Amino acid sequence: MDLPPYSPGLHKLVTLHVDKVQKLKDSNGFVAITNSILEAYQLEKVGVIVHDFDNDSFTISFCLKESHICIHTWPEYNQLTLDVYLCNYQQDNSKKVRDVMADYINYFEGTIIKDFEINR
Repeated sequence: MDLPPYSPGLHKLVTLHVDKVQKLKDSNGFVAITNSILEAYQLEKVGVIVHDFDNDSFTISFCLKESHICIHTWPEYNQLTLDVYLCNYQQDNSKKVRDVMADYINYFEGTIIKDFEINR
């Protein structure tokens, strides 16, 4: 079998401080912005799981054909953790990962507390 050379995908993980606490409680808003982002970047959703907690925080995982997007919010601490991972099966998606993350940071109007990039 003649395969192209393996190219690791980029997994970007951030922790944000968010002053607008309501966005950390609005799982429907996150789903809506994510669906817009997926369309804008031509990413294919395979499935989504949403869980709203009693304290109004939420955790959401989007399974993508290209990999995943996951978020966990802590409104009581004005924080969230978010990770975006896209594999590079047919093309280098590194710029797309960074652009998607930038769109989320803009949506939340967040300040970066931690920012990690892992090639895997």
